[in-house]
Amino acid sequence: MSLPANPSLRRLFFLLIASMIIFGTITAPSATKAAATGKLPKATWLWNTKLIETQTEELLAFSASEGIRMIYLQISTRVDIPYYKQFIYKANALGIQVHALNGAPNWALESNRSQLTSFMNWIRSYQATAAEEEQFTGVHVDIEPYLLPEWKNDINNVIKQWQSNVKYLIQEAANLKLPIAADLPFWLDKYAASDSEMSLSSWMISQFDSVTLMSYRDSADAVIKLAKEELQEAEKLNKRIYTGVETKYSSEGNQVSFYEEGYDYMNAQLLYLDQLGRAYSSYAGIAVHDLVGMMEMAQRSKP
Repeated sequence: MSLPANPSLRRLFFLLIASMIIFGTITAPSATKAAATGKLPKATWLWNTKLIETQTEELLAFSASEGIRMIYLQISTRVDIPYYKQFIYKANALGIQVHALNGAPNWALESNRSQLTSFMNWIRSYQATAAEEEQFTGVHVDIEPYLLPEWKNDINNVIKQWQSNVKYLIQEAANLKLPIAADLPFWLDKYAASDSEMSLSSWMISQFDSVTLMSYRDSADAVIKLAKEELQEAEKLNKRIYTGVETKYSSEGNQVSFYEEGYDYMNAQLLYLDQLGRAYSSYAGIAVHDLVGMMEMAQRSKP
């Protein structure tokens, strides 16, 4: 069978095939409900924290309609505390957890540990003044030290410091009695952890309560292919992995994001991805990067 030559027709062809596969094979009750609505339970990131000052209702209404059950909300000291309280209170009322998000490549360096301390102290102070229904229910970090020049020049030292700072974060989160998760790339299994026989990915997975894998590709099969090693590592460690997908334009190539394929195609692929992920006991769900990108994609899909 030959494929349509026109790129738009080709995308429609794959969408139809994916839909046939998905709706013909899903049998679990929760998955059947998801297939009927096309909206799986998901996690997402919200980086532009200023939006909660003016668009809380819009952000949360969209999140609820999309099956978002967890929002990683970046902490910004330029946003006043009452806005956080209002946002989290309303999110909780919709069954949406909110986790405190922050991070930077230089958070991997011990010389910058004061930034980690400031972040955790902010959460500690916030939790102390917030009512239970206004509190964060987790911590989420995005560090990515491979973006530093030191990663190329002195990688072993960077890895060692990164692990040290991760241990610090884990202890601080334990003191706050909050679970802590991290964003990780899909290729850390190619590196060895410092002073350990484990791969760097296994070591990181072993430390955090869960990991959100930046397995960004524009098809379910490709996402699972990238995530397979970490899903298997997490199974051995009794840990949980969220497979991540991208909605924003990527300069790394069209295969990285669903930006080009669009909203309907992505939702069909997410249903299929959920089916593939369920083959692993470590599979926790899907995280879509990010909330604003998802909203823009949905808007573009409207006639």
